[in-house]
Amino acid sequence: MSAAASILRSPWLLPLLLAASIVRLWAMPLTSSFWADEMATAFVVHHGAADPSLRVAPQVAASIYYVLPRAAERLFGFSEWTYRLPSLLALGISLWFIARLAGRLLHAEAAWFAIFCCVAFRAFDDQAADARPYALGTCVVCAGVWFLIRWLDAGRWRDAALFAVAAGLVCQVHLIFWPVYLLFGAVGLLLPGSRTQRLAVCAALALALGAVFLPAVRLFHEAGVHVVAAEPTPGNLASALRLGSLAAVSVAAIAVAKWQGWKIARPPAASLIVIAAWWLVDPLSLFAFSHFTGVSVFVPRYMSVALPGAALAITAAVAVFVPAEKWRPVTLALAAGVLIFMGSWNRVWPAHHNSDWRAAARALREMPLPAGLPVLCPSPFIEARPPVWRPDYPIDSFLYSNLLVYPVPGKLYPFPYERSPEAERDAGQLWSGTLSGAPGFALFGIQQAVIPWRDWFRSFPSTSAWRDRQLGGFGDVTVIVFEGPTWPQLSNHGSASSRPGARAR
Repeated sequence: MSAAASILRSPWLLPLLLAASIVRLWAMPLTSSFWADEMATAFVVHHGAADPSLRVAPQVAASIYYVLPRAAERLFGFSEWTYRLPSLLALGISLWFIARLAGRLLHAEAAWFAIFCCVAFRAFDDQAADARPYALGTCVVCAGVWFLIRWLDAGRWRDAALFAVAAGLVCQVHLIFWPVYLLFGAVGLLLPGSRTQRLAVCAALALALGAVFLPAVRLFHEAGVHVVAAEPTPGNLASALRLGSLAAVSVAAIAVAKWQGWKIARPPAASLIVIAAWWLVDPLSLFAFSHFTGVSVFVPRYMSVALPGAALAITAAVAVFVPAEKWRPVTLALAAGVLIFMGSWNRVWPAHHNSDWRAAARALREMPLPAGLPVLCPSPFIEARPPVWRPDYPIDSFLYSNLLVYPVPGKLYPFPYERSPEAERDAGQLWSGTLSGAPGFALFGIQQAVIPWRDWFRSFPSTSAWRDRQLGGFGDVTVIVFEGPTWPQLSNHGSASSRPGARAR
């Protein structure tokens, strides 16, 4: 046997490829800048769920997830990687459950393939480096499906109790995971089980979930205020279901099977129904809810709990054509492809999100700015709108949690998420009363909020003698500095002064 063949047959090769993938795709982005929702996590941890500013978005703090970053901070101190570490661990546990489920529902040799199918989804990997509840939600859903199948197969009270605990935690982690209970119901109807145990589990879940869903129903009338996504299209649904990936893998499996003369095998029908339910129920439910209510909740991260189902669906498609003895080479090819093509090898430290708030704030701090420079800070949260928002809205609040995590110098002025007649009136008063007499001012926030305000200030005839320049690049975070006629001639205006987006008039 050659050295290459010996390496390929090594039982350590797949674990090593998985470890390398986890380090590159999960661990290395841990130290990158928080994005907006992660800064909200830091706010909830430090200020508590009862902070008055959270009344504008009560659903934000309605999660048991926050005990994890709070505990991590107590152990290791405050940092980006500290807050994200619980998510990485939760997603690692999820992989263990997914492997066990693939082995039980399809074939023992399919476990590693299902693992790398999950890691091949960028949206799955992103959960590991996200200080938000999604990885924990994926973990408890995977545990729930696993213990549900074990319970209904063997009828043990222990498995019934563990399923009830996992299922009861799902909406305690995030309310948007409610379609998972339709998944549990579909699997429960499919498989036989003790009627007494079913009644006991249903009663326990009814008691556990009543305290969660009743307040959620009362909040529904204001749900439109928190909408961040447009109404989904059939194309959005196809993308959420990973139909392109499923079709590509199926075609490749068919081609290889015909070329090699492999026989077709049929996985158990019950297994296929369980997998299909996990794959389809959550995206279809949120798609239907978005259309029927007019409140769009069709956001990719809200459907993260369905990704293991999509990975198992792809694994099931491969299982039809790949014989047991060929799982290993097929899985090795997939694992190598994941590491090669998803590793973002054009940078040393891949970023978790396209929002570098940390670098943007540092750029402002390092610039030689006039003392007390006015800095206008549009909120990154959609809830920052009149009448909730007002010119004297406190900076020390949920809506401006980015300024608490990554502080910037100068005199800060809270601005709303987007322009409106009321906001423009208040901005006009700020211009005439403060900004027009200042040597300059800065805009600091997400690009979609900052650029409209830049254009609005540019439209003033009185700014014809001013110039503005954009600092970059910080992903979708933008810093724009307006310099008036009295701007001091400082020796260093920062390295970004000549970047595209600067304007001189």
